[in-house]
Amino acid sequence: MPTRTQLTLFLPTPEFTQIEAIRRTHNPAQHALIPAHVTLCREDELVPIEAVLKNLANLEMAAITVDFGPVTRFSEGKGVMLPAIGDNAPFQQLRAAILRGIIENPRRHEPHITLMHPRNSTCTDAIFEQIASHVFPAKIRFEKISLIEQEMGKEWQVLQEFRLRDR
Repeated sequence: MPTRTQLTLFLPTPEFTQIEAIRRTHNPAQHALIPAHVTLCREDELVPIEAVLKNLANLEMAAITVDFGPVTRFSEGKGVMLPAIGDNAPFQQLRAAILRGIIENPRRHEPHITLMHPRNSTCTDAIFEQIASHVFPAKIRFEKISLIEQEMGKEWQVLQEFRLRDR
């Protein structure tokens, strides 16, 4: 069965609890597959995985903080996400360090937290108003990177975790 592999930043506890309540209510299918997270590197970037793992093992970066803006709809209004705002330099630097020697100039990936995935939910105006009325965290600090894998259609599994240094 085909598998997908990604590097992910799972949300820490206080932010996780708040955001998971929204996901559980409005996107139970996605909630069942994977906890709230920010995707750091997608599967097509993680080849060869041995080089990625070596970079992760030798990573000397500190924990990163991502600033988030107001919720927004995407994918023809079917999906809802909490997008990052600002230049996200620490996030982009982390990606570059992980992909060093693998991808010369990694594409710019904008961090976000998907609240409703359009693949398995549909946002209505009423649902969006309800979600938008919540107060979401303006900043989230990420202290570890998770290597995760999914057999198609099944729950994502954590294969390995890598801690970022404290400042």
